[in-house]
Amino acid sequence: MNRLQRALDALVARIDTPVPIILADVMQDNIDRMQAFAKERALDVRPHVKTHKCVEIGRRQIKAGAIGITAGNVGEAEVFAAAGFNDIFIAYPVWAAGTKGARIRKLAETIRLRIGVDNVTAINALADTMGEDAGQLEVVVEVDCGARRSGAPADAAGELAAAARNRGLVPAGVFTYPGHGSSSPDARQGAALDQEKALIAAVRSLAAVGITPDVVSAGSTPTVAFSTNGPITEIRPGEYVFNDLNNTRLGACTEDQIALFVAGTVVSDWVPNQVILDVGTKVLGREGSPERGFGGIAGTKATLSKLNEYHGFLPLPGGFQPGIGTVLPVVPNHVCPVVVNFEEYLVTDSTGTTLERWPVDARGFLN
Repeated sequence: MNRLQRALDALVARIDTPVPIILADVMQDNIDRMQAFAKERALDVRPHVKTHKCVEIGRRQIKAGAIGITAGNVGEAEVFAAAGFNDIFIAYPVWAAGTKGARIRKLAETIRLRIGVDNVTAINALADTMGEDAGQLEVVVEVDCGARRSGAPADAAGELAAAARNRGLVPAGVFTYPGHGSSSPDARQGAALDQEKALIAAVRSLAAVGITPDVVSAGSTPTVAFSTNGPITEIRPGEYVFNDLNNTRLGACTEDQIALFVAGTVVSDWVPNQVILDVGTKVLGREGSPERGFGGIAGTKATLSKLNEYHGFLPLPGGFQPGIGTVLPVVPNHVCPVVVNFEEYLVTDSTGTTLERWPVDARGFLN
């Protein structure tokens, strides 16, 4: 029997569905494996907490050896700073308007704070926010390596770092995101190579204006296995802590390394060769397609073909006939959108004998 189903069967009388369940032993193995990978290559790990948004999990990552955390926005950073995390990188081009200016300044006064920048206008806004205390805030220049998201051209990194220095901010280094490595298994290594080339060019651009970076930050879970060359000093994987179907399909993890699933119950079976689960878009998000599915049932070939807000449509492959009331382990395509839909995790291990509840502390903190 599949590990996730076995753990779920042991818990089923004690839970209500739908609910996200973590296998803590699998999660800890994932944390330790990533840390060992980085240590062997003299890299720092700065995990992205947007994947789990949970203080307890972040503490376990720090205890394993992570040097700090990556956050996706000011609100996430505030939640983790209040919980005692004192080295946070907001890897996003923050615009310091509204209340964000004062909030950023307060964070910079109490922890080591780094913020991503990719344009002079944002740099000036951050400097204006910090005023005479600009030297308390570190900025990291984001460069594009092919994902075509945020990020300046690599050869503009020096100009931006110099602009930050001229305004009294501390230019700490450069970072990038090889998001195009998630498009297919074959894309992972190529995207990592693009990342390496972009970071080399960015470091060269910094050197041209007399700046030596303290950090050259790289990586995503799909590409991290290849993010070990060139000037890279730090990796920022997020999804590795739980893993998901996307990473399994890409070859970035195995099925045995999936640490989070959603327990869902069969609630209807009127349509021949199909059942309905109580797992819809309000649980799994909308990532997927009819061809790829919207999540899979662990240990089977069954995949959800369609989602409504509260309904998951599950066509039944031959030999698989779950009846009304059957509770199934649903593995999401992408784990990050699942987390934001729940206030807490149920936490067990591969035997399903223990049961704890951990809050999703940064749920809802999006600004």
